[in-house]
Amino acid sequence: MARRPEREQKDERESEIVDKLVAINRVAKVVKGGKNFGFAALVVVGDEKGRAGFGHGKAREVPEAIRKASEEAKKNMVRVPLREGRTLHHNGSGRWGAGKVVLRSAPPGTGLIAGGPMRAVFEVLGIRDVVAKSLGSSNPYNMVRATFEALKEQVSPRQIAAKRSLKVADVLSRRKDGASSLESAEG
Repeated sequence: MARRPEREQKDERESEIVDKLVAINRVAKVVKGGKNFGFAALVVVGDEKGRAGFGHGKAREVPEAIRKASEEAKKNMVRVPLREGRTLHHNGSGRWGAGKVVLRSAPPGTGLIAGGPMRAVFEVLGIRDVVAKSLGSSNPYNMVRATFEALKEQVSPRQIAAKRSLKVADVLSRRKDGASSLESAEG
């Protein structure tokens, strides 16, 4: 009897997961009788509460490629700490191949200022306020991977406090004290 509730809980978690198709690519293999066509899909999935992942799937039919990519993305989900559940804790940058991205936290009401593949990642993550810029390659695969590299760098004040054996309030107050001491030194 204990197995049934577990299965229902798993179904509930999976029903909360949102997936977005980022790119679909038709590929052809030239053979003796002509061309064999296949499809490659790039999908990002997330729970809109700080967890997201991406996956790549290839198949002869589009729906099958999307299904494979979604399954891989669900296996590769990572947690990203969000400030107030709407933005990043600090600025960050990521790089994958020739794709470079810069992410900046933003005040409430800014919205999602990001293009293409990065926007899809932020939407499934549940980020509502962020400013992002893509530099270098516009290849969706590299942009998504670079975005995830930048998101992996995100650290919350709670994680910093745990590493330093401090209280969260001490970490936050030190940050404010450091900024005010810099301002007084300049003035």
